[in-house]
Amino acid sequence: MRFTKMEGLGNDFIVTHDIPSGEENRLVESAERLCDRRRGIGADGLVLVLPSRSSDFRMRIINSDGSEAEMCGNGIRCFAKYVALHSLKETTGLAIETLAGRMVTERSSNGMVRVNMQPPVLNAVQIPVNITGERVIGYPLLIDSREFRFTAVSMGNPHAVIHTGELTDELVLKVGPRIECHPLFPKKINVEFASVQSESEVCMRVWERGCGETQACGTGACAVAVAGMINGLHGHAVTVHLPGGDLFIEWGGNAADPVFMTGPANAVFSGTVPIPQ
Repeated sequence: MRFTKMEGLGNDFIVTHDIPSGEENRLVESAERLCDRRRGIGADGLVLVLPSRSSDFRMRIINSDGSEAEMCGNGIRCFAKYVALHSLKETTGLAIETLAGRMVTERSSNGMVRVNMQPPVLNAVQIPVNITGERVIGYPLLIDSREFRFTAVSMGNPHAVIHTGELTDELVLKVGPRIECHPLFPKKINVEFASVQSESEVCMRVWERGCGETQACGTGACAVAVAGMINGLHGHAVTVHLPGGDLFIEWGGNAADPVFMTGPANAVFSGTVPIPQ
């Protein structure tokens, strides 16, 4: 299998469209081994570029633990850049089918990729969160006798956003995995810890469902921006600072308004690898 290692703000992926006939499922089952950083190529996930009947392409993303994600913001930017690098379609704009719906990307002349991430999902049942009521805003969650208040947002995949003064290892590495697997979240959840710096800037770290801490999470940055706007903590266009770099997020604030994410994506290297048996 031919592949290109891609990264978006340090969130890295094995991306390929070189999928032998009938081998898609075996490749998916091999994702955990391919993503192993000692025995494989090493990545946060495997991204498959597939044909689509309804869009230009279809994206499947498999996390490093073998689970499949509905959507990935950094992954879809890498997807768009991969299509350009391999001349799979000669346009700057793409419509991409995902498990979270149809996403539209646009490559700019400065190398950035802007993605229409669709409107956020704020209904508890749809996110999903096991809580009665429509929106989950500032809901208390007890972890080891310590109370955290989270706002739940789905960007095609579920997120719990916790605003805090400091972004510590203890929060991300110890509390993050406890919240990921909490019974409130039937499909587990991505956990973002966010610290608002100003009307237009937010810092965040993320514990990703199925991956652990990553350098960046595109859907997580969108969720952080939406949660901050809902709670009246900043404006409707913010730069989100992540350990791997910055993403620019825009949202009008109405339920039907799409969220727009702009950020980089880069090729690291290309190669070939046997599909594990």
